[in-house]
Amino acid sequence: MAIFSFKQARLQDFYASVFRISSMRFENEDTFRKLSRSNKESIFYKKYSDAIEDIKPQFGRKYPLLIDGKDVMPGNSFKHTSPLDTRIILGYFPSGSLKDVKYAITSASKMFEIWRKIDYQERLKIFASAVKSIVAKKFELSAWITFESGKNRFEAMSDVDEAIDFMRYYSSEMVSNKGFVADTKSARPSERSKSVMKPYGVWGIISPFNFPAALTIGMCAGALVTGNTVVLKPASDTPIVGYLFTKIMMKAGLPGGVLNFITGSGNIVGNAIVQSRMIAGIAFTGSKVVGDMISDESNKLKSRLVIAELGGKNPVVVTANANLDNAVEGIIQGAFGYSGQKCSATSRAYVHKDVKQDFTKRLILRTNKLLVGNPVNSKTFMGPLINSTAYSNYQKYSRIASRYGKVLAGGKIKRDGDLKNGFFVEPMIVEGLPHDNLLLKEELFVPILCIVEYDKFDEALEQCNKSEYGLTAGIYTDNKQEIETFLQDIQAGVVYVNRTSGATTGAMVGCQSFGGWKASGTTGKGTGGSYYLSQFLQEQSQTIVVKRSEQRKKKH
Repeated sequence: MAIFSFKQARLQDFYASVFRISSMRFENEDTFRKLSRSNKESIFYKKYSDAIEDIKPQFGRKYPLLIDGKDVMPGNSFKHTSPLDTRIILGYFPSGSLKDVKYAITSASKMFEIWRKIDYQERLKIFASAVKSIVAKKFELSAWITFESGKNRFEAMSDVDEAIDFMRYYSSEMVSNKGFVADTKSARPSERSKSVMKPYGVWGIISPFNFPAALTIGMCAGALVTGNTVVLKPASDTPIVGYLFTKIMMKAGLPGGVLNFITGSGNIVGNAIVQSRMIAGIAFTGSKVVGDMISDESNKLKSRLVIAELGGKNPVVVTANANLDNAVEGIIQGAFGYSGQKCSATSRAYVHKDVKQDFTKRLILRTNKLLVGNPVNSKTFMGPLINSTAYSNYQKYSRIASRYGKVLAGGKIKRDGDLKNGFFVEPMIVEGLPHDNLLLKEELFVPILCIVEYDKFDEALEQCNKSEYGLTAGIYTDNKQEIETFLQDIQAGVVYVNRTSGATTGAMVGCQSFGGWKASGTTGKGTGGSYYLSQFLQEQSQTIVVKRSEQRKKKH
């Protein structure tokens, strides 16, 4: 196996050159910002444009499942089209069967007995090689994300950058925690004790469409780097990046069967993974409905850990003491970035009555200037929704907004020119909805922002917290007391104050751990944070009684 071919002497070079760790400090990839700081934006635009042209000849190819290190081609397949133009066939993917799922889980289970025993430093070398390949292919992967998910070039690159960050950060965490092995206090002079964290086994990774690189790779990385094996089921709307990632890991030296890639419907493939007794844990990002089903099924079989991020209904407060220009910019980014298809998307804005009119006027003007269109276009801010279901939901919610509130901007689908074959809609702002309206309660996953006027600060906080979700939240104010009260009382796992890059969005790996409270998550430990990896490990306390001669050596 390639895994045993690395030389120990390469370890320090790996730390320095690939992981960019200086004194174990992690650095984010952040491609566009770094190029911009060096006045090299033109390089970014050219490489992205070149990558778009490079991947087009690959459209329409047939993809296999990747199980036990082998290509598997079942008889049935599904057509994978682009949301920006459904006439574009990106590829054909296998519709995995129960037999395929069983094969993948069995392969992962067999390889676990090998992979778990390999020193973590050897695993990190494979990660280093894979990261190097992902960095080299970042523009190609970004181009695929644009066509698969409809993200503009900046959002697509950020998606890939975050995936790179997850792999580097989790690797650095393994190093700083010494593989999660630590000496403990000896109960007696004759004993030597230590705590050893060990992997659970096979993990089912079920990833969402909205971050096909970051969340797919991030969840897989957490399981793999800690010594677990993986059966990966990506979202059927965005399977290509998951396939490419699996191939990159295999080429980097990951033994066959450690990471298995399988596509197909959630009803067949997803359920088979969830219901298998050979699955030790499940990492899932998606809707609360599916997450609750996964937890219920897991509890029926046995005590099994489920790491799930289950969405949000994320509020922001704009007080009378806010910088309104900053608030408008942050809320625009948070509500309408990636067409509102983020679990952290800004959904509810509680605005003080003294500034509501001025704030709303500025917000509408700014929203109306946003370019909705083909995400390949460098000036496009908002691309299409992911599929026909989201498209229909937007239209349904728009009707509800018009009936029960006042639509201030947007609310219509866009079918002009080249947009007629995609799922394009306008960013929408609505006010005047009753507090119990479903647009203020349910996660919508479309670009709709609900504005609510408030009088007293504690009333705004109460409304923010009056939700079953608790993922992200934000506030805009220059009043220190309001900031302190908000930070103390808000019920959310990720909180931002006066942030223009995203009122409730834009967490960076290693900077803002990302995880929710209440119905937004199952563990309370966020991705990209220092507590995340320990969830893939179980503790074993080891005590060895030593001979008296060894005790004397210890004293001297």
